[in-house]
Parts: sequence; C-alpha cells; structure tokens
Amino acid sequence: MKKLLYFTIMAASSAQLVSCNKFLDIAPRTEVREDQQFNSEQGFKDALAGVYINMKDLSTYGTELSFGTIEHLVSSWDVTSNSLEQQIGLFNFSDSRVIKTFDNIFSKQYKTIANINSILQNIDANKSVFKTKGTYELIKGECLGLRALIHLDLMRLYGPMPKEPSIGNNLSYVTEFGKEIKTHISYEAYREMLFQDINNSADLLKTVDPLLEYSMADLRNPNGSSSKFRNDDTFIAFRNMRMNYYAIKALEARAALWYGENEKAYNAAKEVVEAKNTDNTQKFKISTGPEFSQENFTLTTEQIFGLYNQQMSTAYTDFFSTGIYRKGTSSTTINTKLFGNTGTDFRESSLWNLLVDQGGSKSYVIKKYQILAETPTALTDFKQIPMIRTSELYLILAETAPLDEGLEYFKQFRDSRNISTLSVLQNKESLLAEIVKEYRKEFYAEGQAFYTYKRLNISKEQFLFLPASATLTYLLPMPTVESVN
Repeated sequence: MKKLLYFTIMAASSAQLVSCNKFLDIAPRTEVREDQQFNSEQGFKDALAGVYINMKDLSTYGTELSFGTIEHLVSSWDVTSNSLEQQIGLFNFSDSRVIKTFDNIFSKQYKTIANINSILQNIDANKSVFKTKGTYELIKGECLGLRALIHLDLMRLYGPMPKEPSIGNNLSYVTEFGKEIKTHISYEAYREMLFQDINNSADLLKTVDPLLEYSMADLRNPNGSSSKFRNDDTFIAFRNMRMNYYAIKALEARAALWYGENEKAYNAAKEVVEAKNTDNTQKFKISTGPEFSQENFTLTTEQIFGLYNQQMSTAYTDFFSTGIYRKGTSSTTINTKLFGNTGTDFRESSLWNLLVDQGGSKSYVIKKYQILAETPTALTDFKQIPMIRTSELYLILAETAPLDEGLEYFKQFRDSRNISTLSVLQNKESLLAEIVKEYRKEFYAEGQAFYTYKRLNISKEQFLFLPASATLTYLLPMPTVESVN
C-alpha cells in the first residue's frame, strides 16, 4: 500500500499565485499518495509550499522559536508565578509542562524535515517531470538548505555548547523519509552532514537563482512598473520569502560561527554583504530607520530570508496588544536597561508601545509583528517572520574579522541604528562584549539571543533580565519523543 505524505498539499490556482501571499499561504487541499504527488512538476512545487507552511507552525517558527519559548529562555517577557513561562525562564527542565513544550518543538521540527526528505527522496527519480528550466535545481537546492537550517536550530537548542561539544546530547541528522528519528550521531559527524547540505544547496542555487541577476526589490514586485523582473511564473519570484542562494550563504556564516570556524563564517558573510546588483548597488542594505516610519517593523528590506505569514496581524493581536508578551511597566526597563537610554537609537524610540489597561496598569510591548496596512501592495506587505537578516551578518563580520576591520563593521552597524560611536575598543574581548549586547537588542522577539549566549557560554551575571532564582544551564535534556507522530 502506498504511504501518504504527512505534509500540507496545496491547491494553487493561478489567481491565488498572483496575489500578495504568493504560493506560500494557499489553503490546504488534502493528503495525496506519494506516487501521485510527485508525478508532475506542480506536485513538487505544492509539496515545497507545504514545507514552508509547516515551518510557520505555532510550535516552531510561527511562535515558539521566534518570540515564544526561545525568548522565555532569556526572560524577554514578564511572567506570572508558577506558570509554564516562568519555569522555562528558570530552566526548570524537570517540569512536566516544560518537558512537553520542548518535546513538541523537537517533534515538529523533525516532522518538517521528514516532509523535506520525502521531496528529496523522489526528486532525482522523477527528474523527467520537470519541464521548466531551473525548477529542479531551485526545489532541490531549497530543500537541502531548509534541511540544514532546521538541523542547525535543533543543534543550537538541544545539542552541546560549542565550547564543550563532548558534554550534552548527540542528535540525529535525518536524510531519509520516515516517521522514526534515526540513530544519534557524533557532534562532528552532524557538523559534516550539515555543511554538506549547505554546500550542495549553494552549488545548485548559484546556477539558477534569479536573485543573482535581479534585485530584491525587483523580485518582490514581479512585473511591476518599476521592476526589471518579467515572468508570469511567480514560483521563481519572491526570493526573499524562500531559501535563496544568499540565504544559504548567510546560513553558512551562522553555522560556521556556531562551530567556531571563524574564517569560513567571515568569507560567507562577506559574500552576502558585498553582493551587488547589475547597476552596482548593494543587494542587501542594512536598514537606517525610515522603514519604521513606513510601519515596516520587521524590516523586510533587510530580510535575506523570511517566512511569509498571512496571520501576522492575528498573532500581534493575540499575543502582544493583549499584553501576554510584555516587558516592564515603565520606560526604564526598555529604554534604559535594554538600550542604554541613547535618545537616538530608532529601535528604542520606534519599536515599543506603552499599553494601559482599563485598570490603569501599564506594560510595554514590542511592535515588531504589528501590521497596520489594511490593504497592502506587493511593496508594502510586511507580513514576514524574520529568519535571517543583513544586520546579523554585520555582527558576524564584526566578530570574525581582524580587529580593525571588525571595528569598522561594528561602527557601520551602530551607525545604521543611529547610535553614537563607542570609545575605542582595545581588543577582541571588549568588542565581543559589545556585540553580545547588540544581539540582545537587535533580535528581541526573534529567537537569536539564546543561541548567542549558549555559543559563547555567557555567564548568568551577563544576562540582562534573568531572575535571581534561575539556575542557568544551556544543556537541555534529550526530548522523550523519538518519532514525528
């Protein structure tokens, strides 16, 4: 009996594909037998769309690995006594609710990997169904890249600290389709398989990705009056919402930094930051503030890869405007403790709201996921969960470059956020301390701070909001689930 695919299969009409939600947010149709799913080029496209939708599950990047559980590990939000959220922030990994939460994240991530592997398991055998030039390479390249991205996040969350790789969990790097999570492998073997996927993805995408020829603005607005990109097949447009070639290089930089391969991280980050359009303009600019006045709070202009989320307005209403995710009751917590009361940093002045409830209680909430445009155009549709942003690459370059060059990259980053130049930093250690502070500010509610703290084994004293009663540990227990359900 043929097995069914356990991912969302998409019903994609041409009218829907032209809409602003691209091919990534189309209503599900049904489960489809594997032999039927992969007997056409469209079937592979639909399956890949299902992968992107799965990645937006609330248990992973839709909430828990963006602004939810992962941010509670660095106490980004105020919590109530004895709540699940409080126990996460106390690193109480024996609490049954905490165990269930991390088990669910683990299982959902491997479920998405299983969906990716189903595509990869069939794509070479059915290569003849691809009639459109470059589509085979795009789909396979994206799948390899997405598999690497998810595996890296599994390692960063559940694996050992890079400084002590022999202490902690060994994980499974799964490359075959199936419900069982395969044999755990060594830290080094996992690293090798991760970079193999990254390299293979880059090799495929660099031959066909339209982003190498066209600007991000062109691809965000295909066939628009100001766009040079002319193609009715929207599958190959909107590369900022897909695992594109430069997203792979940015992922390579992130992964190499995690594994302590600083030269590799530097070279990969530099390739992205120095990428040029055909008119010699910079392909990936770092934002300088005007985006916030345009209500582009997720900074889509500097997202190298983001997940399109049609429900982002609902997420903001449910979690932020209600005060569920809040921090502090006065401006001191955010403006002073987090940002240093600069008076100029646009993140400090434009990214937080003061809420006052009917009883007069005050709380501060971040506006990062607030969507104000009721009828957005292709150029004003900002409903993207940031996955990799240009600003991260500047911080990677600041950390991995020789000191003088690193200081210059760090200055460019600070200038972009409209904060004054620091007094001269004399060594890499003092520069790194300042970089860590910026990870905390820059990626608030994006899930990157915990990974940075774990990578560098930051002490409890250096945490900004960690409760005094917390017992800091970066080593999560091995999840109790061993299948994707």
